[in-house]
Amino acid sequence: MLKAVILIGGPQKGTRFRPLSFEVPKPLFPVAGVPMIQHHIEACAQVPGMQEILLIGFYQPDEPLTRFLEAAQQEFNLPIRYLQEFVPLGTGGGLYHFRDQILAGGPEAFFVLNADVCSDFPLSAMLDAYRHQPHPFLLLGTTANRTQSLNYGCIVENPQTHEVLHYVEKPSTFVSDVINCGIYLFSPEALKPLRDVFQRNQQDGQQEDSSGLWPGAGTIRLEQDVFSALAGQGQIYVHLTDGIWSQIKSAGSALYASRLYLGQYQLTHPERLAKHTPGGPRIRGNVYIHPTAKVAPSAVLGPNVSIGEGVTVGEGVRLRESIVLHGATLQEHTCVLHTIVGWGSTVGRWARVEGTPNDPNPNDPRAHMDSESLFKDGKLLPAITILAAGSAARIDGAASPAPLSFLSLLLISAPINQLPPFVWGTSASSPMRAHVLTRAPQNRSCLL
Repeated sequence: MLKAVILIGGPQKGTRFRPLSFEVPKPLFPVAGVPMIQHHIEACAQVPGMQEILLIGFYQPDEPLTRFLEAAQQEFNLPIRYLQEFVPLGTGGGLYHFRDQILAGGPEAFFVLNADVCSDFPLSAMLDAYRHQPHPFLLLGTTANRTQSLNYGCIVENPQTHEVLHYVEKPSTFVSDVINCGIYLFSPEALKPLRDVFQRNQQDGQQEDSSGLWPGAGTIRLEQDVFSALAGQGQIYVHLTDGIWSQIKSAGSALYASRLYLGQYQLTHPERLAKHTPGGPRIRGNVYIHPTAKVAPSAVLGPNVSIGEGVTVGEGVRLRESIVLHGATLQEHTCVLHTIVGWGSTVGRWARVEGTPNDPNPNDPRAHMDSESLFKDGKLLPAITILAAGSAARIDGAASPAPLSFLSLLLISAPINQLPPFVWGTSASSPMRAHVLTRAPQNRSCLL
């Protein structure tokens, strides 16, 4: 008997994912046409002997999350439950707090997956490695280049036995090119070190720090409190993978993850990929189109495009490297590149919306997506473009595609002092700049 635990975090986390996480919890954001954590659930459901999947986090169990769990249980015919933390407990605190729920029924072992990773999830291979050489902790690892390894948990392993000899979370200097993927397989004995950390925290009697925040005895960080402490003691091992893997920390990384998953659909879900048919839109590469979307036959889609529920794509639209979310409208002859078009947004006729791709170096097989913050040294970094929920873009002289009072937010893909005309349209006579109106959460407006 096996179980799986998916750590989904909460609204105070994932701030680099804003404004997308304002509309839905980050774990439910659609990547390659389905909610982010559905990829995790699908992988867990395919493991023989899987009996239950638990989600742990501190989101309020609102209607979207409840509806998703009910639909997932029916689709995968598995008990899928959400366990809400009373306060944020860290990557290990929730596991210890809900230990009785995890161990109920006597599982042989349980998987632990972070929700914000994209992977082909080689869970069966991890299970085979665990059964061949049982140990309390088995980590999934992959390789990164020397520079990017500093952004992850670094693993020094014994190349013969694959024991983890040393573990450092986000080191300041190079330690190893093997990094932690945030996907684990734990035995029931793995909860004993978590108990030791909990008891030590209680004994230490941590006091309020200068910020007024007290993490409490229940806060346990798997990486720093457990992996670093137990490395080299014969309890932690690593299973290396050369499959797809990426973190999903920012909107740009969600777009890259969508590309990886769409490519994976060739093997796992070919039925989800759109096919070029007579009288239908032109499909280039991997494209997902929701069955309820309306796409004009003269549109050209792909590669790496995901079109959500109820989307309308007009005649002559060019769409590439983008995600179009529920209810959005792309009017005639628009061009949308490297962009996430938000829920209910409208892109007007002849408008062009283009972001700046931030893909890994294609010449470095060990390169990964950089999930940097939006700002650095007071400047807005180049990134993909995000039209947030209810936004609209139009060109001069064209009818407004939506009442401007309903516009929400537009993130621009360059420093302000280097702002290019990235939203623009052309007429038969001359190019025209677009007007984009934004409304901040406090209802403050500005015209860009």
